[in-house]
Amino acid sequence: MNDDHVAEILATVSAILKDNHPGPADFDRPLWKTLGQAGFHLLGVPEQIGGSGGSLRDLAVVVDLTAFHGARIPIVETAFLAGWLLSRAGIAVPDGLMVSSLDEASGRSRLSGRLRTPWARYADYVVTTVRDGTDVLVAVVPTEGLDIEYAENLAGEPRDTLVLNDVEPVAVAPSDVDAMDLLRRGALARSIQLAAAARAVLESTRRHVTEREQFGRPLARFQAVQQHLAALAAEATAMRVSADAAVLADDDVAVAAAKATNSASAHVVAAIGHQLHGALGYSQEHRLGAATTRLWAWREEFGSESYWQDQLAAMHTAGSWWPLLTDGAR
Repeated sequence: MNDDHVAEILATVSAILKDNHPGPADFDRPLWKTLGQAGFHLLGVPEQIGGSGGSLRDLAVVVDLTAFHGARIPIVETAFLAGWLLSRAGIAVPDGLMVSSLDEASGRSRLSGRLRTPWARYADYVVTTVRDGTDVLVAVVPTEGLDIEYAENLAGEPRDTLVLNDVEPVAVAPSDVDAMDLLRRGALARSIQLAAAARAVLESTRRHVTEREQFGRPLARFQAVQQHLAALAAEATAMRVSADAAVLADDDVAVAAAKATNSASAHVVAAIGHQLHGALGYSQEHRLGAATTRLWAWREEFGSESYWQDQLAAMHTAGSWWPLLTDGAR
């Protein structure tokens, strides 16, 4: 995909988000409708199954921008995960809001299980992996009439649980996707979002220390503040580079490295941002709090830094690093 096409997506989605003024609700329906009308809600999902087409890089731009602006929409759970699962199984996109579960259901023609399903309370369908003996499948299940246990993460985003009890799916097909594939895919998405939230913290902090004065001069003029701001910028930059590299490579090592790096850096970025904002950044109305609560929540989702560090160590033992570091040269 050429750079001009990516730049066009960047400009269009940025304009949509700039004009968006979300309310306090969990789900920003007007924004979701606007993005859907332009096809951005299914970007990266093949047109053959009802998606908008485009590449992983195209979708990553939308995920990055919506996270940077703190949009309360399930773009990852819809396009990045559910759409990807459907494409791997060759199942058509259902007519309605769909999200992906994080757990496997059991059965085949009738499904059971407790499925952690972010945004389930707003979804018309859940796309889930299914385990039937040694077979792995992907199924689409309507949520109407299902029991939903409500929960939220630290940022107030819906992290619900769906209860399936002998439920009939509307579509089911074999797939080569397993639980580890889904975890890795989710880790890539959260790596992109973490980098974007870190950039939001950096922007808010830079503006604050430039505008806020103490002892007759801006905070940004104090050497200690400059040092903290430089450390914050370095962390945010490293997180973005890690996420970009993982999107371009889209392999096990790059994704594991990005999630380990960005989960670890999230704590540092949030700490510096709040330190330089003081008590102002803790209010619900302040943009900093919206970004840092997401950093704290997302760093644990789809595997913490310690989990992915362990995975990297295992990959090193198995010899997976050498081709990445040397591009196959010896």
